[in-house]
Amino acid sequence: MQPQADPFIVPKCLEQISIVYQDEYLLVINKPSGLLSLSGKHPLNKDSVHWRLVQDFPTATLIHRLDFGTSGLMLVALNKDINKQICEQFSNRSVQKEYQAILDGKLLAKSGEINIPIIKDADNFPLQKVCHQTGKKAISQYQIISYNQTNNTTKVLFKPITGRTHQLRIHSREIGHPIIGCDLYDADQSYFKAERLMLHASRLGFTHPITNEEMDAKLPADF
Repeated sequence: MQPQADPFIVPKCLEQISIVYQDEYLLVINKPSGLLSLSGKHPLNKDSVHWRLVQDFPTATLIHRLDFGTSGLMLVALNKDINKQICEQFSNRSVQKEYQAILDGKLLAKSGEINIPIIKDADNFPLQKVCHQTGKKAISQYQIISYNQTNNTTKVLFKPITGRTHQLRIHSREIGHPIIGCDLYDADQSYFKAERLMLHASRLGFTHPITNEEMDAKLPADF
């Protein structure tokens, strides 16, 4: 009988969640990098966005998630009906999302669109992979914010048109400019150029399910 591999225990996240917007129906929060969205199965991986929030907001439920290494804006519902209504906005792609990222190298085009299909990699959980035959449509638009000649990196603004798992990480790698600090898709090279994944959810635009107000939360990256 083969011994089981030791479970991955995430490092303790010392940064706090900050609340960007709050009313009786929902929260918009700033998630720090290095914090799980939901608690893991192992008891030492209990700390997460959800676990922290329910201490003060017992009815809080996550509408969507951000990767462990990604920082930035997340929407949180404070009751099941709100969760359902905003989930529908995500499903019909009416939620506007923007991310800021630092990519390895210098991009030649000031802006562009990446259209590369993605599917789960059944042999390498939790990774995704490119597959032009069976992959799901994945589209990301980008534009350059600035270029850093000192360390040869490019800061970009991403607008994901679809919301596939690890979409921005894979699309960046596929155009030859992976997100620095990425442990999953460029662990041999750009991973060592940053202490964290340099990806930040900087904007969420959505319709408030009760007031019908057009909400536009923005929070630039601190990198």
